[in-house]
Amino acid sequence: MSSTPANNDDDDTPKDPLQEMLANLMGGQGMEGFDPAELAKAAGLPSDPEALAQMFSQVQSMMSGSSDTPVNWDLAHDAARKAAAGDDPSVTPAQQHEVDEALRLAEMWLDPLTDLAATSIIGRAWSRAEWVEETLGTWQRLTEPVANSIAFAISTAMNEQLPEEMKSMMGDASSMMQNMGGALFGLQLGQAVGALSKEVLGSTDIGIPLADLQMALLPANVKAFGEGLEVPEQEIRLFLALREAAHARLFVQVPWLRGHLLGAIESYARGIHIDMSRIENLAHNLDPSNPEAMQAALSEGVFMPARTPEQDAALAKLETALALVEGWVDELTFAAAANLPAAAAIRETIRRRRATGGPAEHAFGSLVGLELRPRRLREAAALWASLTEQRGIVGRDAIWAHPDLLPTAADLDDAAGFSARRSAEDASEADVDAALAKLLDGGFETNDDNNEPDGPAQQEPDTDK
Repeated sequence: MSSTPANNDDDDTPKDPLQEMLANLMGGQGMEGFDPAELAKAAGLPSDPEALAQMFSQVQSMMSGSSDTPVNWDLAHDAARKAAAGDDPSVTPAQQHEVDEALRLAEMWLDPLTDLAATSIIGRAWSRAEWVEETLGTWQRLTEPVANSIAFAISTAMNEQLPEEMKSMMGDASSMMQNMGGALFGLQLGQAVGALSKEVLGSTDIGIPLADLQMALLPANVKAFGEGLEVPEQEIRLFLALREAAHARLFVQVPWLRGHLLGAIESYARGIHIDMSRIENLAHNLDPSNPEAMQAALSEGVFMPARTPEQDAALAKLETALALVEGWVDELTFAAAANLPAAAAIRETIRRRRATGGPAEHAFGSLVGLELRPRRLREAAALWASLTEQRGIVGRDAIWAHPDLLPTAADLDDAAGFSARRSAEDASEADVDAALAKLLDGGFETNDDNNEPDGPAQQEPDTDK
């Protein structure tokens, strides 16, 4: 087979196989007419035809794909579905019934323990693929600020590293590099989300509602979670249903909370600045025969520079908010599960699981520079328990009325003293309000000793005249 694709040109001038390959890839013709061995020899690539065909097929998909955004979210979706596939059985009617019953019972058990009303959400049982479909939109929202930055940085660095002769050969195909950068990030994000689908237990497993106004459990993952605990699966399912229902009730009845958390995450992500020097170094040393190299670099977080003090402060606030959500759910769930024999053991297992995170969660954190873990879950749970004793259920849940009322990181350090500090602050604010009202009503005297009337001081008569 000739290394020159068939055409109607009469020009017998030898052509560079690598140049022809790039022209065909950009023209959507693929590898037709190329001899892999000749191409490998010209480009210095491995001579294995099957490996070459697979590699160039992947490169063509990356370069030729079009997207309205800097990141190829279609590729992210496909990669997530592929990563979630495999041992992902469809949910059976029996499993759907078990999950629905567990969530209905969980709502009943939660009713006397919170002032937040029950939701009318119907419980669902999801496969891993269904979890991907229902949550990918939220993942896109959370990662888009940093994803766009990385995609642009990759495309810029790779374009700058191209030899001049290849730049002129590419002509108007400069957008190809943008597509490739967006495709690389989309591919890596999809793989991370797909891997997470094998670890999560419900729709709110990481402390935020990934699927708005949804309440669901993943039977396959619930079963895997219970292996080794020596606890009946029904008991584990009910405990997890209590957590899921508590999360759903909190986010539905406190409508500002979801936007508050997602907005904080988005603001943090927008503050991430990509380390261009690392990307340029990677682009300079990129081995065309190893298309996994950049994916590995993405997963290791090599593009993320050290956080700034401002980002550290923002992250501390975000972690406090996540801890407050998880602590409230943890405390409420344990109180509702008082009749379950293994409640304490399941609670401790989940606490450790949330504190450390699984492999997929670590991979996602490295990719976007953020790990959504409530590091102070235990302190937050202790705070909510203390507030229940001091203020009762109604007083405790009233704190969710406005974000300004939420406890701070300092309050987590001293849960017992929170109410006393808040009462002092409320009293101080009340004094200020009363003083302002009195001032506006003209109730203050300018000189109490002389009993002078309110208003401007009277001018003394001039006795020298």
